[in-house]
Amino acid sequence: MLKLSKKTEYAFIAVKYMAQKNVENASTAREIANKFDIPYEFIAKVLQKLSKRKLIDSFQGVKGGYSLSKSPDEIALMDIILAMEPHYRLTQCMKNDGGYDDCERWDCCQIRDPLAKVQLEIDKLFQNTKISNIL
Repeated sequence: MLKLSKKTEYAFIAVKYMAQKNVENASTAREIANKFDIPYEFIAKVLQKLSKRKLIDSFQGVKGGYSLSKSPDEIALMDIILAMEPHYRLTQCMKNDGGYDDCERWDCCQIRDPLAKVQLEIDKLFQNTKISNIL
């Protein structure tokens, strides 16, 4: 069943924190790690993924760090989830990687189609919920 990873949880924390700060003040990985008691190496990798997906901007130098690349109204929770977990799904068989090959019940499954409908509703909720909604 659906369980978002720690990296997604930490990504939510970091993005929310950056949204609450003044855009002019970049946040560093060390700052976020210390404030929320997250291992530095872990949050650094999370921030790199968010930057690669263009959800946050990275700045080098003395005043370097990270800040949101868009308004909190423009960043959906789904954007963050997909940056961290590109193939998240309720069940293995719904993943794009052909997880159904591993399922012995694929031909007689009675929950696959109803859960696919639930997945669509969850996706809509994550897409419609913006960072500004959780500030």
